[in-house]
Amino acid sequence: MTHTVVGLFDERQEAQKAMNELIQKGFVKENIDLSNRKATGTTPGSTSQGSEEGIGDRISNFFSSLFDGDSDTARNYTNAADEADAILTVHAESKQRAEEARDIFDRHNAMDVDERSSRQGQHRGATGAATGATGRDRDNEGKTIPVVEEHLNVGKRSVETGGVRIRSRIVEKPVEETVRLREEHVSVNRRPVDREVTESDVKNFRPGEMEITEHAEVPVVGKQARVVEEIEVSKDVSERNETVRDTARKTEVDVDEHHDKEKSQHARGHSNR
Repeated sequence: MTHTVVGLFDERQEAQKAMNELIQKGFVKENIDLSNRKATGTTPGSTSQGSEEGIGDRISNFFSSLFDGDSDTARNYTNAADEADAILTVHAESKQRAEEARDIFDRHNAMDVDERSSRQGQHRGATGAATGATGRDRDNEGKTIPVVEEHLNVGKRSVETGGVRIRSRIVEKPVEETVRLREEHVSVNRRPVDREVTESDVKNFRPGEMEITEHAEVPVVGKQARVVEEIEVSKDVSERNETVRDTARKTEVDVDEHHDKEKSQHARGHSNR
């Protein structure tokens, strides 16, 4: 539903400041119209020019349409528009935004049409705001009331509820084993003797050498890896039933019928006669 807010200003500079603030507050620029009444003679929401008589008729028709048959208020605004230097019009998408536009008009000294009309001895119109800004619902002619009802749609989605993190690492620990080692040692002993030379001694009575090697055992370390344990990871899946409770809204329409009791009684009395 669109709300139209109109502000009448004695100074165009004030209307320009109000329009700038409207744009800063997020109002769509295409929904804002600034008409320089004295300079261009344009009607609110229009940029066309014409004769003075035609302009006055268009302004009168505009306010008559805006106030939907309230001729006194429309006349007051039409007369005030003749004196205004600028007319600022904005179309707001909600009542709250329309009220915000009215406050902006008020801050920038929009004309108080009712007060001015009262000073001039004219009938005071029943307008909404005292700032010269007024609103009307464009789409208020409809008679249809939508009946809305909410339905609960329950679905499923997977969420993380926990888990297990398994990490493997390599650690070292001191170990020891006992092994028996064998070592060889060559010993040379000289002992004095006094005997006759034998034939074997004669054969060995020549230059020669003898070499005897010593041996010893040393520990040799080797490692062998063996699997001593296995870690098995698996998941068990189970299902359960859960009842989801929420609220669902719907529109309920109450229709109150009003009847004219006097006409009903008169109709019954006439039928009795």
